[in-house]
Amino acid sequence: MQLHRLFQAGLMGLALSAPMASSVFAQNAVLSVTRGAVSSKISVAVNRAIVVESDRPFAELSVANPAIADIASLSDRSIYVLGKTPGATTLTIFDQDGQLIANVDVRVAPDIAEFKERLSEILPNERVEVRTANDGIVLSGRISGSRQVARAMELAERYAPGRVTNLMMVGGSQQVMLQVRFAEMQRSVAKSLGSSLTASNTPAPPDSFAIGTGSGGVTNGTLTSSSDSAGAIGIGFGIGGLAVNVLIEALESKGMARTLAEPNIVAISGQNAKFLAGGEYPVPTQNGDGGVSITYRPFGVELNFMPTVIDGDLINLELETTVSAVDQETTSSGGYAAFKVRRASTTVEMRDGQSFAIAGLLQDDFSDLNGQVPWLGDVPILGMLFRSAEFQRKQTELVIIVTPHLVTPTTANALALPTDRMRIPTEAELFLSGRTEGAAPSGSITQLGFEGSAGYVME
Repeated sequence: MQLHRLFQAGLMGLALSAPMASSVFAQNAVLSVTRGAVSSKISVAVNRAIVVESDRPFAELSVANPAIADIASLSDRSIYVLGKTPGATTLTIFDQDGQLIANVDVRVAPDIAEFKERLSEILPNERVEVRTANDGIVLSGRISGSRQVARAMELAERYAPGRVTNLMMVGGSQQVMLQVRFAEMQRSVAKSLGSSLTASNTPAPPDSFAIGTGSGGVTNGTLTSSSDSAGAIGIGFGIGGLAVNVLIEALESKGMARTLAEPNIVAISGQNAKFLAGGEYPVPTQNGDGGVSITYRPFGVELNFMPTVIDGDLINLELETTVSAVDQETTSSGGYAAFKVRRASTTVEMRDGQSFAIAGLLQDDFSDLNGQVPWLGDVPILGMLFRSAEFQRKQTELVIIVTPHLVTPTTANALALPTDRMRIPTEAELFLSGRTEGAAPSGSITQLGFEGSAGYVME
Protein backbone atom coordinates (compact mmCIF):
# COMPACT_ATOMS: atom_id res chain seq x y z
CA MET A 1 0.00 0.00 0.00
CA GLN A 2 2.81 2.42 0.86
CA LEU A 3 4.72 1.58 -2.35
CA HIS A 4 1.62 2.38 -4.38
CA ARG A 5 1.29 5.80 -2.78
CA LEU A 6 4.98 6.57 -3.35
CA PHE A 7 4.63 5.54 -7.02
CA GLN A 8 1.66 7.88 -7.49
CA ALA A 9 3.53 10.79 -5.86
CA GLY A 10 6.50 10.23 -8.15
CA LEU A 11 4.31 10.32 -11.25
CA MET A 12 2.67 13.55 -10.08
CA GLY A 13 6.05 15.23 -9.48
CA LEU A 14 7.26 14.18 -12.91
CA ALA A 15 4.16 15.67 -14.50
CA LEU A 16 4.70 18.99 -12.71
CA SER A 17 8.39 19.27 -13.54
CA ALA A 18 7.92 18.51 -17.25
CA PRO A 19 6.55 22.01 -18.15
CA MET A 20 9.35 23.73 -16.19
CA ALA A 21 12.03 21.75 -17.97
CA SER A 22 10.51 22.51 -21.35
CA SER A 23 10.36 26.24 -20.43
CA VAL A 24 14.05 26.34 -19.46
CA PHE A 25 14.93 24.50 -22.64
CA ALA A 26 12.91 27.02 -24.62
CA GLN A 27 14.69 29.95 -22.95
CA ASN A 28 18.10 28.48 -23.62
CA ALA A 29 17.10 27.94 -27.18
CA VAL A 30 15.95 31.57 -27.69
CA LEU A 31 18.69 33.50 -25.73
CA SER A 32 22.37 32.98 -26.32
CA VAL A 33 25.39 35.22 -25.74
CA THR A 34 27.63 35.56 -28.75
CA ARG A 35 31.28 36.03 -27.78
CA GLY A 36 33.56 37.11 -30.55
CA ALA A 37 37.31 37.06 -30.47
CA VAL A 38 38.54 39.71 -28.01
CA SER A 39 41.49 41.61 -29.36
CA SER A 40 44.13 43.25 -27.22
CA LYS A 41 43.18 46.50 -25.57
CA ILE A 42 43.83 49.63 -27.55
CA SER A 43 44.59 53.00 -26.00
CA VAL A 44 44.10 56.41 -27.48
CA ALA A 45 44.78 59.85 -26.02
CA VAL A 46 42.16 62.53 -25.66
CA ASN A 47 41.74 64.50 -28.92
CA ARG A 48 44.04 62.03 -30.66
CA ALA A 49 43.11 59.34 -33.24
CA ILE A 50 44.44 55.93 -34.28
CA VAL A 51 43.63 53.58 -37.16
CA VAL A 52 42.76 49.94 -36.41
CA GLU A 53 43.12 47.25 -39.10
CA SER A 54 40.89 44.12 -39.20
CA ASP A 55 42.01 40.76 -40.66
CA ARG A 56 38.50 40.11 -41.97
CA PRO A 57 36.18 42.43 -43.89
CA PHE A 58 33.45 43.92 -41.71
CA ALA A 59 30.09 45.42 -42.54
CA GLU A 60 28.97 47.11 -39.32
CA LEU A 61 30.62 48.91 -36.37
CA SER A 62 29.22 49.86 -32.98
CA VAL A 63 30.67 51.67 -29.94
CA ALA A 64 29.13 51.33 -26.49
CA ASN A 65 29.68 54.93 -25.35
CA PRO A 66 30.09 57.47 -28.16
CA ALA A 67 30.87 60.19 -25.59
CA ILE A 68 34.16 58.48 -24.78
CA ALA A 69 35.31 57.47 -28.28
CA ASP A 70 34.06 58.17 -31.79
CA ILE A 71 34.52 55.71 -34.69
CA ALA A 72 34.34 55.80 -38.47
CA SER A 73 35.06 53.22 -41.20
CA LEU A 74 37.78 54.12 -43.69
CA SER A 75 37.36 50.86 -45.62
CA ASP A 76 35.99 47.37 -45.03
CA ARG A 77 39.13 46.59 -43.03
CA SER A 78 40.18 49.98 -41.51
CA ILE A 79 38.58 51.72 -38.52
CA TYR A 80 39.22 55.31 -37.41
CA VAL A 81 39.06 55.71 -33.58
CA LEU A 82 39.03 59.20 -32.01
CA GLY A 83 39.42 59.73 -28.24
CA LYS A 84 37.01 62.28 -26.82
CA THR A 85 36.94 62.04 -23.01
CA PRO A 86 38.89 59.86 -20.56
CA GLY A 87 37.24 56.53 -19.85
CA ALA A 88 36.73 53.01 -21.20
CA THR A 89 34.26 51.66 -23.75
CA THR A 90 33.79 48.71 -26.14
CA LEU A 91 34.04 48.59 -29.95
CA THR A 92 31.97 45.80 -31.58
CA ILE A 93 32.65 44.60 -35.16
CA PHE A 94 30.20 42.53 -37.31
CA ASP A 95 30.69 40.90 -40.73
CA GLN A 96 28.32 40.91 -43.73
CA ASP A 97 26.33 37.97 -42.35
CA GLY A 98 25.74 39.74 -39.05
CA GLN A 99 28.19 37.51 -37.22
CA LEU A 100 30.31 39.00 -34.45
CA ILE A 101 33.93 39.36 -35.45
CA ALA A 102 35.45 40.90 -32.27
CA ASN A 103 34.88 43.00 -29.18
CA VAL A 104 37.65 45.57 -28.70
CA ASP A 105 38.30 47.29 -25.36
CA VAL A 106 39.03 50.96 -26.01
CA ARG A 107 40.61 53.04 -23.27
CA VAL A 108 40.83 56.80 -23.66
CA ALA A 109 43.44 58.42 -21.42
CA PRO A 110 44.61 62.01 -20.96
CA ASP A 111 47.22 63.20 -23.41
CA ILE A 112 50.29 62.67 -21.24
CA ALA A 113 52.67 63.11 -24.18
CA GLU A 114 51.80 66.77 -24.46
CA PHE A 115 51.65 67.02 -20.67
CA LYS A 116 55.20 65.65 -20.36
CA GLU A 117 56.47 68.18 -22.86
CA ARG A 118 54.87 71.09 -21.01
CA LEU A 119 56.07 69.74 -17.66
CA SER A 120 59.67 69.48 -18.85
CA GLU A 121 59.50 73.07 -20.11
CA ILE A 122 58.14 74.43 -16.83
CA LEU A 123 60.24 72.25 -14.49
CA PRO A 124 63.36 71.36 -16.51
CA ASN A 125 65.44 70.31 -13.50
CA GLU A 126 62.85 68.07 -11.85
CA ARG A 127 62.47 64.34 -12.41
CA VAL A 128 58.72 63.83 -12.41
CA GLU A 129 57.35 60.45 -13.47
CA VAL A 130 53.97 60.60 -15.23
CA ARG A 131 51.62 57.63 -15.57
CA THR A 132 47.98 57.09 -16.40
CA ALA A 133 45.61 55.16 -14.14
CA ASN A 134 42.10 54.48 -15.41
CA ASP A 135 41.01 57.96 -16.52
CA GLY A 136 43.46 59.97 -14.39
CA ILE A 137 47.10 60.98 -14.11
CA VAL A 138 49.54 59.75 -11.45
CA LEU A 139 52.59 61.89 -10.62
CA SER A 140 55.53 60.44 -8.72
CA GLY A 141 59.21 61.15 -8.14
CA ARG A 142 61.39 63.21 -5.81
CA ILE A 143 60.95 66.98 -6.11
CA SER A 144 63.20 69.68 -4.71
CA GLY A 145 60.47 71.85 -3.17
CA SER A 146 56.78 72.27 -2.46
CA ARG A 147 56.48 75.12 -4.99
CA GLN A 148 57.48 72.73 -7.79
CA VAL A 149 54.91 70.22 -6.53
CA ALA A 150 52.19 72.87 -6.65
CA ARG A 151 53.15 73.84 -10.22
CA ALA A 152 53.14 70.22 -11.40
CA MET A 153 49.76 69.59 -9.79
CA GLU A 154 48.28 72.75 -11.29
CA LEU A 155 49.46 71.76 -14.77
CA ALA A 156 48.15 68.20 -14.39
CA GLU A 157 44.72 69.53 -13.44
CA ARG A 158 44.54 71.15 -16.87
CA TYR A 159 44.68 67.73 -18.54
CA ALA A 160 42.72 65.65 -16.00
CA PRO A 161 40.56 67.91 -13.83
CA GLY A 162 39.86 66.30 -10.49
CA ARG A 163 41.61 63.05 -11.46
CA VAL A 164 45.23 63.74 -10.49
CA THR A 165 47.00 61.58 -7.89
CA ASN A 166 50.03 63.09 -6.18
CA LEU A 167 52.70 60.56 -5.14
CA MET A 168 55.59 63.02 -5.35
CA MET A 169 58.01 63.39 -2.44
CA VAL A 170 59.78 66.61 -1.50
CA GLY A 171 63.52 66.09 -1.13
CA GLY A 172 66.07 67.98 0.93
CA SER A 173 65.78 69.14 4.50
CA GLN A 174 62.19 69.72 5.57
CA GLN A 175 62.72 70.72 9.20
CA VAL A 176 63.00 74.38 10.11
CA MET A 177 64.39 75.81 13.33
CA LEU A 178 63.16 79.30 14.09
CA GLN A 179 65.46 81.48 16.14
CA VAL A 180 63.61 84.47 17.62
CA ARG A 181 65.06 87.26 19.73
CA PHE A 182 62.83 89.62 21.70
CA ALA A 183 64.41 92.82 22.99
CA GLU A 184 62.36 95.38 24.90
CA MET A 185 63.52 98.58 26.57
CA GLN A 186 61.42 100.56 29.01
CA ARG A 187 62.38 104.04 30.19
CA SER A 188 60.45 106.21 32.58
CA VAL A 189 60.99 109.75 33.91
CA ALA A 190 58.85 111.47 36.52
CA LYS A 191 59.24 114.93 38.11
CA SER A 192 57.10 116.77 40.60
CA LEU A 193 57.39 120.14 42.38
CA GLY A 194 55.04 121.41 45.06
CA SER A 195 55.08 124.02 47.83
CA SER A 196 52.89 124.88 50.81
CA LEU A 197 52.70 127.92 53.12
CA THR A 198 50.92 128.05 56.46
CA ALA A 199 50.67 130.76 59.07
CA SER A 200 49.04 130.44 62.50
CA ASN A 201 49.02 132.18 65.87
CA THR A 202 50.27 129.06 67.61
CA PRO A 203 52.82 130.09 70.27
CA ALA A 204 56.34 129.17 69.29
CA PRO A 205 59.68 129.63 71.00
CA PRO A 206 60.89 133.20 70.58
CA ASP A 207 63.07 133.87 67.61
CA SER A 208 63.00 130.19 66.67
CA PHE A 209 64.18 129.07 63.25
CA ALA A 210 64.19 125.46 62.01
CA ILE A 211 64.93 123.74 58.70
CA GLY A 212 63.99 120.10 58.16
CA THR A 213 64.67 117.77 55.22
CA GLY A 214 63.26 114.37 54.39
CA SER A 215 59.77 113.00 54.57
CA GLY A 216 59.26 114.40 58.07
CA GLY A 217 59.23 118.05 56.97
CA VAL A 218 59.53 120.70 59.71
CA THR A 219 60.21 119.31 63.15
CA ASN A 220 59.21 122.34 65.27
CA GLY A 221 56.28 123.46 63.08
CA THR A 222 52.96 121.83 62.27
CA LEU A 223 53.46 121.40 58.49
CA THR A 224 54.68 117.99 57.32
CA SER A 225 55.22 116.43 53.95
CA SER A 226 52.12 115.13 52.20
CA SER A 227 54.01 112.28 50.51
CA ASP A 228 56.77 109.81 51.28
CA SER A 229 59.14 111.74 49.05
CA ALA A 230 62.75 112.11 50.15
CA GLY A 231 62.99 115.51 48.48
CA ALA A 232 60.99 117.62 50.93
CA ILE A 233 62.41 120.76 52.53
CA GLY A 234 60.52 122.50 55.35
CA ILE A 235 61.19 125.91 56.92
CA GLY A 236 59.43 127.08 60.06
CA PHE A 237 59.90 130.23 62.12
CA GLY A 238 57.94 132.24 64.64
CA ILE A 239 57.52 135.96 65.06
CA GLY A 240 55.92 136.79 68.35
CA GLY A 241 52.69 134.85 68.47
CA LEU A 242 52.70 134.06 64.77
CA ALA A 243 54.07 130.74 63.41
CA VAL A 244 54.94 130.50 59.74
CA ASN A 245 55.72 127.16 58.01
CA VAL A 246 56.90 126.75 54.41
CA LEU A 247 57.22 123.28 52.80
CA ILE A 248 58.75 122.65 49.37
CA GLU A 249 58.57 119.14 47.84
CA ALA A 250 60.58 118.15 44.79
CA LEU A 251 60.95 114.68 43.32
CA GLU A 252 62.65 113.33 40.23
CA SER A 253 62.71 109.61 39.43
CA LYS A 254 64.21 107.71 36.51
CA GLY A 255 63.93 104.05 35.66
CA MET A 256 64.98 101.64 32.96
CA ALA A 257 64.14 98.00 32.38
CA ARG A 258 65.34 95.50 29.82
CA THR A 259 63.52 92.37 28.71
CA LEU A 260 65.31 89.80 26.55
CA ALA A 261 64.14 86.38 25.39
CA GLU A 262 65.56 84.04 22.76
CA PRO A 263 63.25 81.08 22.16
CA ASN A 264 64.22 78.44 19.57
CA ILE A 265 61.78 75.89 18.22
CA VAL A 266 61.83 73.31 15.41
CA ALA A 267 58.93 72.29 13.16
CA ILE A 268 58.54 70.21 10.02
CA SER A 269 57.58 71.96 6.81
CA GLY A 270 53.86 72.69 6.63
CA GLN A 271 53.18 72.03 10.34
CA ASN A 272 52.34 74.49 13.12
CA ALA A 273 54.57 74.99 16.14
CA LYS A 274 53.89 76.89 19.38
CA PHE A 275 56.08 78.21 22.15
CA LEU A 276 55.28 79.88 25.48
CA ALA A 277 57.75 81.15 28.05
CA GLY A 278 55.87 82.77 30.89
CA GLY A 279 52.92 81.65 32.95
CA GLU A 280 49.15 81.48 33.22
CA TYR A 281 47.04 83.90 35.22
CA PRO A 282 43.82 82.56 36.82
CA VAL A 283 40.70 84.46 35.78
CA PRO A 284 37.42 83.55 37.56
CA THR A 285 34.31 83.41 35.39
CA GLN A 286 30.73 83.46 36.61
CA ASN A 287 28.69 80.47 35.44
CA GLY A 288 25.02 80.49 34.57
CA ASP A 289 24.15 78.41 37.65
CA GLY A 290 25.79 80.88 40.01
CA GLY A 291 29.06 79.00 40.34
CA VAL A 292 32.53 80.25 39.52
CA SER A 293 34.92 78.56 37.13
CA ILE A 294 38.60 79.34 36.72
CA THR A 295 40.13 79.91 33.31
CA TYR A 296 43.81 80.55 32.78
CA ARG A 297 45.09 83.37 30.63
CA PRO A 298 48.65 82.76 29.35
CA PHE A 299 51.16 85.59 29.51
CA GLY A 300 54.82 85.96 28.70
CA VAL A 301 56.54 85.35 25.37
CA GLU A 302 54.34 83.42 22.91
CA LEU A 303 55.39 82.25 19.47
CA ASN A 304 53.24 80.56 16.82
CA PHE A 305 54.65 79.85 13.39
CA MET A 306 54.26 77.55 10.39
CA PRO A 307 57.23 77.15 8.03
CA THR A 308 56.93 75.87 4.46
CA VAL A 309 60.05 74.96 2.48
CA ILE A 310 59.27 76.22 -1.01
CA ASP A 311 62.35 75.78 -3.15
CA GLY A 312 65.69 74.53 -1.91
CA ASP A 313 66.50 76.84 0.99
CA LEU A 314 63.63 79.31 0.37
CA ILE A 315 61.24 79.28 3.32
CA ASN A 316 57.73 80.71 3.55
CA LEU A 317 57.04 81.69 7.14
CA GLU A 318 53.71 82.50 8.79
CA LEU A 319 54.57 84.05 12.14
CA GLU A 320 52.61 85.37 15.11
CA THR A 321 54.40 86.65 18.21
CA THR A 322 52.98 88.02 21.44
CA VAL A 323 54.70 89.58 24.45
CA SER A 324 52.34 90.09 27.38
CA ALA A 325 52.62 90.83 31.09
CA VAL A 326 50.27 91.41 33.99
CA ASP A 327 49.54 95.13 34.41
CA GLN A 328 49.61 95.83 38.11
CA GLU A 329 48.54 99.46 37.63
CA THR A 330 45.28 98.73 35.82
CA THR A 331 42.44 96.64 37.25
CA SER A 332 38.89 96.05 36.10
CA SER A 333 35.74 96.82 38.06
CA GLY A 334 35.73 93.30 39.47
CA GLY A 335 39.26 93.62 40.78
CA TYR A 336 40.79 91.49 38.03
CA ALA A 337 44.21 92.34 36.72
CA ALA A 338 44.71 93.64 33.19
CA PHE A 339 47.41 92.66 30.71
CA LYS A 340 49.92 94.60 28.68
CA VAL A 341 50.13 92.99 25.24
CA ARG A 342 52.36 93.61 22.23
CA ARG A 343 51.46 91.40 19.31
CA ALA A 344 52.74 91.07 15.73
CA SER A 345 51.58 88.79 12.90
CA THR A 346 53.12 88.54 9.44
CA THR A 347 53.97 86.25 6.51
CA VAL A 348 57.37 86.53 4.84
CA GLU A 349 59.70 84.57 2.56
CA MET A 350 63.42 84.29 3.18
CA ARG A 351 66.30 81.92 2.69
CA ASP A 352 68.10 79.79 5.22
CA GLY A 353 70.05 81.94 7.69
CA GLN A 354 68.53 85.26 6.63
CA SER A 355 66.89 87.47 9.26
CA PHE A 356 64.16 90.04 9.38
CA ALA A 357 63.23 92.43 12.16
CA ILE A 358 59.83 93.53 13.38
CA ALA A 359 60.60 97.00 14.71
CA GLY A 360 58.78 100.25 15.20
CA LEU A 361 56.71 98.90 18.10
CA LEU A 362 57.11 102.13 20.03
CA GLN A 363 54.97 103.49 22.83
CA ASP A 364 55.44 106.95 24.33
CA ASP A 365 53.11 107.97 27.18
CA PHE A 366 53.21 111.50 28.59
CA SER A 367 51.06 113.07 31.26
CA ASP A 368 51.31 116.27 33.33
CA LEU A 369 49.28 117.83 36.13
CA ASN A 370 49.21 121.38 37.51
CA GLY A 371 47.32 122.13 40.77
CA GLN A 372 46.99 125.39 42.69
CA VAL A 373 44.97 127.19 45.29
CA PRO A 374 42.34 129.35 43.56
CA TRP A 375 43.33 133.00 43.13
CA LEU A 376 46.37 132.68 45.38
CA GLY A 377 48.20 130.57 42.80
CA ASP A 378 47.84 133.38 40.25
CA VAL A 379 49.66 135.95 42.41
CA PRO A 380 53.03 136.78 40.84
CA ILE A 381 56.07 135.34 42.58
CA LEU A 382 54.26 134.45 45.82
CA GLY A 383 51.83 132.33 43.85
CA MET A 384 54.53 129.71 43.43
CA LEU A 385 54.04 128.81 47.10
CA PHE A 386 50.46 127.82 46.36
CA ARG A 387 51.06 125.71 43.22
CA SER A 388 52.23 122.17 42.52
CA ALA A 389 53.16 120.61 39.17
CA GLU A 390 54.21 117.15 38.05
CA PHE A 391 54.73 115.26 34.81
CA GLN A 392 55.47 111.66 33.93
CA ARG A 393 56.80 110.10 30.74
CA LYS A 394 57.15 106.42 29.84
CA GLN A 395 58.77 105.06 26.69
CA THR A 396 58.71 101.46 25.52
CA GLU A 397 60.37 99.98 22.45
CA LEU A 398 60.11 96.37 21.30
CA VAL A 399 62.21 94.75 18.57
CA ILE A 400 61.75 91.19 17.32
CA ILE A 401 64.41 89.54 15.13
CA VAL A 402 63.52 86.26 13.41
CA THR A 403 66.00 83.89 11.72
CA PRO A 404 64.95 80.53 10.19
CA HIS A 405 67.42 77.67 9.66
CA LEU A 406 67.11 74.39 7.78
CA VAL A 407 68.19 71.66 10.16
CA THR A 408 68.61 67.90 10.24
CA PRO A 409 68.57 65.66 13.34
CA THR A 410 71.85 64.53 14.81
CA THR A 411 72.86 61.48 16.81
CA ALA A 412 72.43 61.30 20.58
CA ASN A 413 76.18 60.91 21.10
CA ALA A 414 76.77 64.42 19.78
CA LEU A 415 74.36 66.11 22.21
CA ALA A 416 75.50 67.86 25.37
CA LEU A 417 73.49 69.26 28.27
CA PRO A 418 74.48 72.03 30.69
CA THR A 419 74.10 69.54 33.55
CA ASP A 420 76.75 67.29 32.00
CA ARG A 421 79.41 69.78 33.07
CA MET A 422 78.27 70.03 36.69
CA ARG A 423 78.57 67.61 39.60
CA ILE A 424 77.23 67.89 43.12
CA PRO A 425 80.14 68.60 45.51
CA THR A 426 81.13 66.18 48.21
CA GLU A 427 80.96 67.11 51.88
CA ALA A 428 84.72 67.67 51.98
CA GLU A 429 84.59 69.95 48.93
CA LEU A 430 81.65 71.89 50.37
CA PHE A 431 82.73 72.32 54.01
CA LEU A 432 86.51 72.29 53.73
CA SER A 433 87.07 73.96 50.37
CA GLY A 434 83.87 75.97 50.19
CA ARG A 435 83.13 74.70 46.68
CA THR A 436 79.49 74.75 45.62
CA GLU A 437 80.16 72.72 42.49
CA GLY A 438 82.16 69.56 42.14
CA ALA A 439 84.67 68.74 39.46
CA ALA A 440 83.20 67.90 36.05
CA PRO A 441 83.08 64.14 35.35
CA SER A 442 85.32 62.70 32.70
CA GLY A 443 83.97 61.97 29.25
CA SER A 444 84.23 63.18 25.71
CA ILE A 445 80.92 65.06 25.77
CA THR A 446 81.36 66.75 29.13
CA GLN A 447 84.82 67.98 28.21
CA LEU A 448 83.42 69.98 25.33
CA GLY A 449 83.08 73.70 25.66
CA PHE A 450 79.92 75.67 25.13
CA GLU A 451 80.91 76.43 21.57
CA GLY A 452 80.13 74.06 18.71
CA SER A 453 77.19 72.09 17.37
CA ALA A 454 74.47 71.05 19.77
CA GLY A 455 70.99 69.73 19.13
CA TYR A 456 70.16 70.26 15.48
CA VAL A 457 72.90 70.72 12.92
CA MET A 458 72.51 73.79 10.69
CA GLU A 459 73.24 73.24 7.02
